Amino acid sequence: MNEVTESQIEIINEFSFFEDWMDKYQYIIDLGRRLSPLAEQEKINDNKIKGCQSQVWLICESDNERLLFRAISDAAIVSGLIAILLRIYSNKKPQDILEAPIDFIEALQLEQHLSATRSNGLSSMLAAIKSHAVQSIEDHD
Repeated sequence: MNEVTESQIEIINEFSFFEDWMDKYQYIIDLGRRLSPLAEQEKINDNKIKGCQSQVWLICESDNERLLFRAISDAAIVSGLIAILLRIYSNKKPQDILEAPIDFIEALQLEQHLSATRSNGLSSMLAAIKSHAVQSIEDHD
């Protein structure tokens, strides 16, 4: 089991404490409120994720072995989804990011409880993270 899978299990376990979906939404929003803001000069089109209804900026940095992600959105629930993604994928090895199955979406029942546009945005954010992982591997080959 790689670190990405372990991080997903931690999040799934955290969410299991909440029985009601309103509590889960509130927890997601609270996670988003804890994100560090990005500098205004980082909120540029090159860092913007396409396919999200809300504005989402994703910054990827590498320490040669791991990818470090920072991100923020102008929407509370999306910022919370970003916080979940950062906990799962930031500071992880690119190969682990690509190899780990995406189990948390189904386990948390996000598809059933997010609007279609939010689900599409989540998919776009995941695609961007995986794209950075692929690029990092290609850059080091």
